[in-house]
Amino acid sequence: MRQTVREFYERAERADFTAVVDDHGRHTARDLLDRAAELAEAMTPDGTPGGTVLLQADNSWRTVTATLAAGMTGGVLALVNRHTTRAEFAAALEDIRPDAVIAEASALDEWHAPGSGTPPLPGARPAEALDGWTVLAGRGPRDVSRWSGGTLIGLTSGSTGRPKGVVQSESALRYACTCTIDVNGLRDGDAVAAVVPLSSTAAYCFGVCLALMLGGPLVLSGRWDPEQALPRMAAHDVRWTMCVPTMALQMGSAAAGSRVLEGVRSITVGGGPMDRGALARAERSLGTRILRVFGMSECLGHTSPRPGDPEEIRLGRDGRPFPSTELRAVDTDGTALGPGRTGRAQVRGPSLFLGYAHDGKVESPVLTPDGFFPTGDLLMTGDDGTVTVMGREKDVIIRGGRNLDVTEIERAVASHPGVARVCVAPVPDPLLGERAAVLVVAEAEAEAGTHGDGDGTGGGAGIGLDEITEHLARSGLSRAKWPEFAFSVDELPQTTVGKLDRSAARRLAHELHARLDAHQEPHRLTDREPHRQADHERHGRPDHERHGRPDQERHGQPDHEQHRLGDA
Repeated sequence: MRQTVREFYERAERADFTAVVDDHGRHTARDLLDRAAELAEAMTPDGTPGGTVLLQADNSWRTVTATLAAGMTGGVLALVNRHTTRAEFAAALEDIRPDAVIAEASALDEWHAPGSGTPPLPGARPAEALDGWTVLAGRGPRDVSRWSGGTLIGLTSGSTGRPKGVVQSESALRYACTCTIDVNGLRDGDAVAAVVPLSSTAAYCFGVCLALMLGGPLVLSGRWDPEQALPRMAAHDVRWTMCVPTMALQMGSAAAGSRVLEGVRSITVGGGPMDRGALARAERSLGTRILRVFGMSECLGHTSPRPGDPEEIRLGRDGRPFPSTELRAVDTDGTALGPGRTGRAQVRGPSLFLGYAHDGKVESPVLTPDGFFPTGDLLMTGDDGTVTVMGREKDVIIRGGRNLDVTEIERAVASHPGVARVCVAPVPDPLLGERAAVLVVAEAEAEAGTHGDGDGTGGGAGIGLDEITEHLARSGLSRAKWPEFAFSVDELPQTTVGKLDRSAARRLAHELHARLDAHQEPHRLTDREPHRQADHERHGRPDHERHGRPDQERHGQPDHEQHRLGDA
């Protein structure tokens, strides 16, 4: 982030300005630069510059300060969420091999397994910075060339079981931000808001990086609450923000037709199933324009409509590719398809990532011979240059912008000794887009060969949701991935050759879900709004609060964190 931080420093030298507004108040550019200089000293105890820093990124001035410190020292910044599990943190250490770790002391205590004998950075002496946070900095040589020019490592949400570190260059980040600034008509000094967690690659890019480039206030909310976010954005003249569809709908509901965000030029929305009608109602209530986009951590923000486009394009499609970015649909043998035909999505362009972090260095991505990256989505192009994402190649559930890999959940549920067969399927939700339901054939019913009443539901008591989630808690599956409905069935739908018929299973799950009494939902886990579902994950209790902190990051397929926003 050397160029971006240098430009920010030069701007602050000419005239100080408010750079961050968060739950702690206002923070000027010069104040953040002073704090960054102090942090840089703690990060480099023996004076060795650079290094790879693993940061607990939160939505506060601290993340911006750490970015400035990394830029000052020529370091590489890797992002981790406060709600990362111990296993996920261990995987991040293994893949990234950081030279320094910055986090709350309580987080480090949770991530360090008692009795393991190995702290995050053996031999590192803890220092204090960022108003009470801990800095663990190793000593000795530091080689950032192992990242092949990368400046940011963002972890995916781990929807396939193990989070991946997506390595992005500063030029890729700046390209994505420059295109977004142009598309949305932003100007130097404009305020932007970040409501998606800054631990998300997309949220960091279009929050921290974009705000540093604009030289205006970055308005942050540490905890997602639309009732708080709306007046804060209005009070500080925010001109643009990005979020997942769930958050846009929540803000629309909270605005209650007040048009409180009339000063906001546009809101970029992506990361999950999007209903045009619901988004249209939300933008009318908010008084702004919503732009439906497509992108991913591996190729940041690569499509967008413009605020002046008609509703059918803004809300019914996924925009047009950024200049110099190419997006195509291909058939199974890789042949490019023309307009109006659905195929597998592939992308290449200036914001394409360098690769994944593995064993302390960048591992090049698998591309087509002509340099395209398969996104894992199904895409249709239009004669007018617009693109529309038609679905996903793999079986993924997108809950409030977060990818849930059904195979991972099925394996975890199937490890229950009382489960004979299992299938996880999405059920519709007006706010979150999709929720996860599990169809379970219990061992006892499988052995007895019961047939129930012919409607697919089991004749016995089966295995309830509470028992399943208790088992998942014991097995260590992240709470954000737990199913929220469980249905006992006699047998799973099968094809004529005896394979699982997923299409029929989805239809059955929809049917059983539709039968639930709206006032009595015994199969359903308590609501967990996006982001907040992780708030109580460490303590193993359900979250009964209305709003959440958007943990998300979906930008795409389980292996490719997408941000339509398309995991923030």
